[in-house]
Amino acid sequence: MQMTPQNMITEARHWIGTPYQHQASSKGAGCDCLGLVRGLYRFLHKTEPPVPSDYAPEWAELSAEDLLFQAAQRYLYQVQGVPQTPEAAEVILFRWAQHAPCKHLGLMSTKDRFIHAYEGVGVVESPLVPMWRNKIAGRFSFFPID
Repeated sequence: MQMTPQNMITEARHWIGTPYQHQASSKGAGCDCLGLVRGLYRFLHKTEPPVPSDYAPEWAELSAEDLLFQAAQRYLYQVQGVPQTPEAAEVILFRWAQHAPCKHLGLMSTKDRFIHAYEGVGVVESPLVPMWRNKIAGRFSFFPID
């Protein structure tokens, strides 16, 4: 089967309902936002992406480096353009404050909805309301960009 952006969205939807579990990446059993994207990477590449070292829930506050953004640049394809206009199947990274490191990510499922693992809730598909849209710090693709 040839992998397409729609395949990624379909797979991400299969993760909906997975409980939130910090540092996990197991569909149906538990994952955090990074674990969801790691699972989608496994789905596409049939191999485990590099497993990050243990990280505390407040890891972004403990480092001046933008580790999540740097990892996305290493393993995904960065999409150029206005960050707040993501397209379906793009991985979006969120920054809570202008100069803070990115701390959350998810996969766009439509032009105005995204799938993410949310602490206390689990994997859900949420509307990309202005509160989320205004915090987008970067857009990435699992697929090479033309």
